[in-house]
Amino acid sequence: MVTATHETAHRIFQEHPEVLAPAFEALGLPPPVKADIEVLSPDVTELRPMERRVDTVLRIASSAGDDFIVAVETQTRRAPDKEANWAYYVAYLRAKFDLPVLLVAVCKNRSTASWAIGPFECRVGPWITQATRPFVLGPDTVPEITDESMMAQKPALATFTAIVHSESPNIDAILDMLARGMRSFDLQTAMYWCQFLEVGLENTPARESWRGLQKMVATFFPGRGTLIEETYLQGEAEGEAKGRIALILRTLEKREIGVPEEAHERITSCTDLDQLTTWFDRALTADSAADLFTGDPEASADGPHDRGACG
Repeated sequence: MVTATHETAHRIFQEHPEVLAPAFEALGLPPPVKADIEVLSPDVTELRPMERRVDTVLRIASSAGDDFIVAVETQTRRAPDKEANWAYYVAYLRAKFDLPVLLVAVCKNRSTASWAIGPFECRVGPWITQATRPFVLGPDTVPEITDESMMAQKPALATFTAIVHSESPNIDAILDMLARGMRSFDLQTAMYWCQFLEVGLENTPARESWRGLQKMVATFFPGRGTLIEETYLQGEAEGEAKGRIALILRTLEKREIGVPEEAHERITSCTDLDQLTTWFDRALTADSAADLFTGDPEASADGPHDRGACG
């Protein structure tokens, strides 16, 4: 099942491959540069009914000409089928591109990380035909953030690091450093990383801690229900309602139609955009403010009354 953590990992490795730096450093490879990286199709399905798909597949171009493939898999728990699937991914990509393959497993949980490192062997008796050894990016291979300046200098790596350590006892301190490090960003940049981190933290106590630190407004993950998204959508709706209210009152004023206090209160307290649109349409031809409410379920022969969202 594709989770928010999978989605975040998929995007962060494609858009910010510099987060692979800990793996490259440990292997003695030059740090990844986005200009030298090509995103490849994650589909490793053959002409068979079983679909197989890697989270992210990147082709790394080396200045020395020794190109290779990086296949990234996010693993939240132990999975019995991964031993065979990972071996298949490596063999398929090796055959398809005729390049060596580095399999990277991203694990937030130490127990899962210890399992994911393998090796996973295809063995008959004492003979090992194939062995799969993923490089694991987890709590033991990705250092914790200890300085808020890391967020300002390497935002992608800092965000990824916080996600990897989301189950660490120090996660609250890490998130606090990230929040303080974002002060140097412009609003749009801060909002982007703020939400990237919230989605990556998924349904964890760390996510709730991060929501408590958020002060910005916007959305880059529509439909994910982040705090920023909720705030943004609420503010957007409130702003649109105020605009429609102003149009209604301005129309009545220009047409020299008086607005009694009770009608004014009903109009200005309404938050229903559809209802406000209806009242605006009526304001174009109304002979009195009471005509705005004619036909409304809330209206009575005595005039408008306070009810519901448009009381």
